[in-house]
Formats: sequence, C-alpha cells, structure tokens
Amino acid sequence: MQQVEIWGGIESTVNRVGDQFFDQSEISGHAKRPDDLRLIAEMGIKKLRYPVLWERIAPNGLATADWSWTDERLNLLKELGITPIVGLVHHGSGPSNTSLVDPDFPYKLAEFAKAVCERYPWLEYFTPVNEPLTTARFSGLYGFWYPHGKSKITFCRTFLIQIKAVIEAMRAIKKVIPHAKLVQTEDLGKTYSTPKLAYQANFENHRRWLTYDFLVGTFNKQHYMWKYFRDSGIQESDLQYFAENHHTPDIIGVNHYITSERYLDQRLYKYPSWTYGGNGKDVYADVEAVRACTKGICGIGVLLEELFERYPQNKVAVTEVHLGCTRDEQLRWIKEIYTICNNLKNIGRPIEAITAWSMFGAYNWNSLLTSDDNYYESGIFDLRSQNPRPTILSKYITETIKGNSFTHPVLEMPGWWRRDDRLEYHKDALRFFKEGQMVATPGEKTPILITGARGTLGKAFAKLCDIRAIPYILLSRQDMDIADMNSVIKVITEYHPWAIINAAGYVRVDEAETDQERCLRENALGPTNLAKAANSFGVKLLTFSSDLVFDGLINKPYVESDTPRPLNVYGISKMQAEKDVLSNNNNALVIRTSAFFGPWDEYNFANQAIGCVSRGGKFRAASDNIVSPTYVPDLVNACLDLLIDNESGIWHLSNPSEVTWADFATMAVQQAGLDPNLIEPCDSKKLGLIAGRPLYSALSSERGILLPNLENALKRYLDEKKILEEQEIKTLIY
Repeated sequence: MQQVEIWGGIESTVNRVGDQFFDQSEISGHAKRPDDLRLIAEMGIKKLRYPVLWERIAPNGLATADWSWTDERLNLLKELGITPIVGLVHHGSGPSNTSLVDPDFPYKLAEFAKAVCERYPWLEYFTPVNEPLTTARFSGLYGFWYPHGKSKITFCRTFLIQIKAVIEAMRAIKKVIPHAKLVQTEDLGKTYSTPKLAYQANFENHRRWLTYDFLVGTFNKQHYMWKYFRDSGIQESDLQYFAENHHTPDIIGVNHYITSERYLDQRLYKYPSWTYGGNGKDVYADVEAVRACTKGICGIGVLLEELFERYPQNKVAVTEVHLGCTRDEQLRWIKEIYTICNNLKNIGRPIEAITAWSMFGAYNWNSLLTSDDNYYESGIFDLRSQNPRPTILSKYITETIKGNSFTHPVLEMPGWWRRDDRLEYHKDALRFFKEGQMVATPGEKTPILITGARGTLGKAFAKLCDIRAIPYILLSRQDMDIADMNSVIKVITEYHPWAIINAAGYVRVDEAETDQERCLRENALGPTNLAKAANSFGVKLLTFSSDLVFDGLINKPYVESDTPRPLNVYGISKMQAEKDVLSNNNNALVIRTSAFFGPWDEYNFANQAIGCVSRGGKFRAASDNIVSPTYVPDLVNACLDLLIDNESGIWHLSNPSEVTWADFATMAVQQAGLDPNLIEPCDSKKLGLIAGRPLYSALSSERGILLPNLENALKRYLDEKKILEEQEIKTLIY
C-alpha cells in the first residue's frame, strides 16, 4: 500500500487591519525559536511550508531588507534535510507602501521574489500568495482585512491583483530558478442551501474554483464567472491578461476545514442574528453546513474527487490539516484526512501529501485575525508550556511517517462532524448531550474508568466524555471501593480500561480534623491502590490533589516544584497521595487544583454567591484567603487533553488569578449584573472554620498555563448557565 507524505506547516500569517500588522510568527514566539525546526526534523518531516514573507523582510523596500532571520532559518532547514515550501505573502497585502488594490502590487512582489531567489538559488517550491480567493473575500468583500472593501468591485480587484502577482512572481522566480515549482494553495469548500437560495449556492460553488481556473488557463469568455467580473466593473482588457497569461500549479494545494462547507437558509428565525448576511437580493443565514444539514457534509474525499475531475493532470496535496478543538477531535481529524488521502492514492489519484497545520498552533482565528486577544488553538505542539510541548498528534505523525501503525482508544469513535449531536440549528436537534450516552459495556469500546459518580468532578468528567465521544464507566463507591485492592482489580479486569480518572475522595476539610482515618483511607490509600493497579495493568492514571498541600507562607503563586507543607489533615492526605502515587507509578498524572465553580453544580461558591445576591441577601466571604478559582469545564477538558497526550507527574491547573474569596464573589455577581455591595467581606476566622487553611494558596505552573484567565472563565460560566436555562425552556415548549 502506497503512503502519502506528511508535510509540516507553520501558521505564519502577516495580515493588516487598518494600520496594524498582525504577525503570527511574533505572536507565537516562533520568530525567536530556531530550535522549533529541530523538533520538526525529529519527527521525520521532510517538507515544510515556511514563511519568507515580504512584509517581514522588506517592509520599507529591498534597499533596506533584513535577511538575517531568513538566512538563519533557511540554512538550518537545509542542514536538517527539510525542503521548504516558501511562502511570500500569507493573507497579507504587502508592506505599507502597497495594497491588494495597487496595480503595481504584482510587479513589486515579483521584484521581491526575484531577490529571494537570487539570495537562495537552491530553493525549489514556492507559494507566492496563499489563498488568493479567500484573502480577496476577507479583504475586498467582507471588510475584515486591509483594504477593508465591502463591494463586488473591490473583491474582484483584490482577487485579480493577487492572481496576477502569482503569475508575475513565478515568472521572475523561473528566470533565476528554472526548475522552480508552484504550490498553489486555496480553501476548498462547498455551499449548500434551501431551494430558494440554490442560485446563490450555485454561484459560490463556481466561485470556489477561481484560483485554480485562472492559473491553469481555463478562465476565458466562456467561463461561468466571466460575466460576474464584467458586471462588477472589471474591464475586458484586464480580464484578457488572464486569458493570455497563466502559470499552472505543479501542485494544487487544498486547504480544507470543517467550516469550509457552508449552508444558506433564508429562514432567519432558525439562526442567531450574527449568522445573517445577504447578496442584495435575499437576506439569509450563512452557517456551517455540518451544523445544519441533516444528511451531513460531503467531506474532503468527495471534494478531492471533484477536484481530480476538474484538473485531471495536476498533482494535489492537502496543504492544511488543522482543527481547533479538543485533542481527541484533533487526532480524529488528521487520521481521517490521512486515511482518505491514502485510499485515494491507492486507487490511482495523484495525491502527494497532507500537511500537519499548524505545527505550533494558531492565534486569534476566532476573530479572523482582526484583534490580538491571545486566543490560542494548539497544534502538533502546544505553546502554552515554557517550551513547545509535543501532543499526541506529534506521536501520530512520527509513527505514521515511519510506516508504523498507530492506534489510540479515542480513535474508536468518529469525530463530532460524523455524529448526530453535531446538529445545532433545528428545534429537534438542540445539541442536548444525553447523560450517559458514552457509557461503555464490557467488550464494546475501550473505556475510561471514572470514580466519584456522585461528586462534582466525576459528573463533569462523564458529561464532557459524552460531549467528546470518549467511552467511559462512571463508578460509585459501591461499584468500586478504591481503598480495597481486590475491588480495584476486579473492575479493571472486567472493563479493560485504557485510563482511570480518580475523581473520588474525602472532601470535607473541616470534618477531616476529627475523621483522620477515613480521610487518609479515601484520599491516600485509595489513589495509591489505583496507582499500583494501573501500573500493573498498563493503564493510565489521573488523580487529583489540592492547593491545600501548601502552607501559604510565600507571596507568589505556587508552582509544581514548590515543597508541600500542609496545615490540615485534608492537605496531609493529599500530600501523602502525591508521594505514594508517583512512587508506585511514574507514569501517573497528578493534578493540583482548587476552588471549583461550574455551570452544572448548584452548590459551588460562585453559584451560591449569585443566588444569594439575586434574592436580595447579603453574602459573606473571606477577604484574607487568596486563591485561584477553577472553572470545572476548563479543568476537565485540559485534564482529558493531558491524559490523551500521555503526560505524567504533577501539573497545576486553575484559571490564572490571585483573588480573595470576597473578590471572587464580587466578580461573579458583577458579571451577572447584580449588586456587588451585597457581598460582605469578612475575616476568615469569623466563618467558623475548624481546619487551618493557608491565607495564600494561589496556583500557577512551570509546566504550562493551559486554562484561560478567571474573567474569561466567569463570562463563559454565566453564558453556559443562560444556555442551560434556555434549553430547559425549549424542552418544555417542544
């Protein structure tokens, strides 16, 4: 069986919004980390989409160009045996002295391209302009990027100038490097619609081919889109250039995302207002087809077959494979794309490669790169650690390149885009996630065992495993007594799990002072039994510790290497568990966290504060205890990602913050739109607490800050509470 290659790619966009340039290489830190390239080489990747960007090298013209960064990086790639696929403009509009509506843009880019080739004559593969059609839509039709056009004529001009720039740049490149190859990338999607809007879907399904049609030379007066350009105000003489000049891609690069397939619907009442758009004739919602089409989307396999039929002589590569989602879904996505492409190659289709995109993740695509709010989607490596941390995707790619088979239990389930709960925009498909839908039975799917069936954390893990399609068994103390080794072994033998998540334990901090034996049994002996059994059976273990292992005598957030010095029995039990678990199982994962709040537990601190104040009551909270509250869905999702990545040792997970309980209550009620004056700060000694507690137990991490800040978490907590309330109402109505 033939294998398609796996290339790598680094998200390197430099786009312009107003007078501000957003540079992904700077935001991600890749600009200052040459050793990133060694990490890529260690995986066995031999081709890499890599930036040699006009805006970065020559922002003020070639006379003052700074080649030092590119000299270092390209020479290092050469040393490492990696062939760069050089990108010159990536969703950009060039330096500030030009733009996508500048008639001289193509010739200026060609001049830059020539300079690149003269400096690096050993280069072979080029992408002068990434995704010209997509960039034209975002820059000329939707107004997101410079020059912020919102008209047909601006769209047409920005598109034509970019295509001309590709042609002129390749002409200049070929003069220096005659054997140079064009790898032309473009987003390949498809549009579906209601019958009323079939005409608009038909138009968009013709428009999607424009980049390739222009470059292969099939754009002429007979082309479906010729009249559109003419009616939009483009002169026939300008179009004639493309009938006479073209540059066929040596490799057609297909960029495909789940959201690349769209659905148009004029029934606006079915959709939120932010999805509304129009074409001047009809107003309609434009949404992800996967969320609205009950029959599903055709997917990349069908789209590639359509492409092969349209361009039968061209080699093809999938030049971006990325999903901004949880780790299991990222793994399912890249595995699905690779499998589809391999199958196509083995029936004779000219598919060359898929591209792991992005190697180091991407920033701010949630706002389509219009603002810098540090929103991060991890990639093959996760940049939220001090150094790029390889995820499970790295292992998948490394093993696949070697020709080895790769399996993981999360791959037993399809991605969310293949499941019924993907539907969002129908009253009979409200994306209710049924409790227990992923509960496994012996011999069916390889599950996770989750202890603590009645607790906040155990229930949250079950809920999010349902959402993420990760089979599990939720266990109560009656199902498995973790402090009884025979009980533990019996359950593991029955279910053959791949992992155990211990969310059980003794949580009554004050009562533990007079119930020490039971606290130590449940919090220390139980996790130790699980560690021993997991090690014996080759099963992954995740268990929890607490900020209460610390004494609070420092004035900066605690990190993993700080020495525990608990002040109470509960803290002692957690410290003992950490020591015993890791001494018996060095592959175990121990999560220290604190101060839970979440949308599914009405008894958590934030919910109690909001509930009390909403009823007009005063809410007392300690003003001298400083903590780092933790949003439970964030915690659970991060834990599952770390578990899938096979991380081990102690990790601190909390939403970054240093607040007193009173400050936290005030933040919560303020964001809920309530009166913060009803929060009554007090000394913790007045709350009648028995167990000693550290006055300072804020958490940070030297291994990775994986959770968003507290303000962000509180907003999502309140949003989720509102959604749950609305869903309850809809359930009653429907």
